[in-house]
Amino acid sequence: MTRKTAVITGGAGGLGRALTKALIDDGWFVAILDLPGSEFQSAVDAVDDPNLLGAFACDLTDREQVAATCRRIRDERPSVDLVIYNAGVTQISLFSDLPRETHERVMKINYFGAVDVASHFLQPLRQSRGTHLAISSVAGFAPLVKRTAYAASKHAMEGFFGSLRSEEAQHNVRVCIAAPSFIGTNINRPGVTTDGTERPGSATDGVDYMNAGDAARIILNGLRKKKTRILVGRMARLAWLISRLSPSLYSHLMVKNMSDENASAPGK
Repeated sequence: MTRKTAVITGGAGGLGRALTKALIDDGWFVAILDLPGSEFQSAVDAVDDPNLLGAFACDLTDREQVAATCRRIRDERPSVDLVIYNAGVTQISLFSDLPRETHERVMKINYFGAVDVASHFLQPLRQSRGTHLAISSVAGFAPLVKRTAYAASKHAMEGFFGSLRSEEAQHNVRVCIAAPSFIGTNINRPGVTTDGTERPGSATDGVDYMNAGDAARIILNGLRKKKTRILVGRMARLAWLISRLSPSLYSHLMVKNMSDENASAPGK
């Protein structure tokens, strides 16, 4: 029987790898997109059966490269049944210290990278009656200190996919948004650039970190249950509840807890 195909952007990262493994174990073929390099190759090498993985080196800020890559996937696979928009960077600084160029880079990767990929898989997902799965964040529905650019990109992502859900329902296409809290996949590792952006999961000021395997399990379980929103982890559930019941209390607790964690972090 032909395996269903899942496409994962940011497939070489910690959560991307965990999602890839879980989906392959569940009988899927997985196509991953990520920047070329040692991490990309390591993610490819980690898959036991290379016939179950398609590896596509792609810079999501290059629209022509994105179009060509998505076209290759459409041409090579009999269907595209699930697209997971997982690629992203974080950025930690006060807005007063944030260069405009860095803000734009975060938006290009986290938001426009997802939008461009989605545009190329609209028709394939309609044909398969498949699913768009956006990996957002607690910062996508609530404020997060020192994350103005990151929170803006995730709020934009949630607005886009939430609205897309309404448009694609008539085509029997599902749109799901998953919101993890802190997933500690790159703690104490150097950033991908020198402009203040960092790998996902590299922040040292987070609260109650999860591992990528647990996050992937929660996300895919929520997907099987056909949830439209998946709150990933205890902190995400608490943040959702408190931010809706009392935004001012949420803001106070968030700033206090993250400041406390940052003060006690190694090297602080």
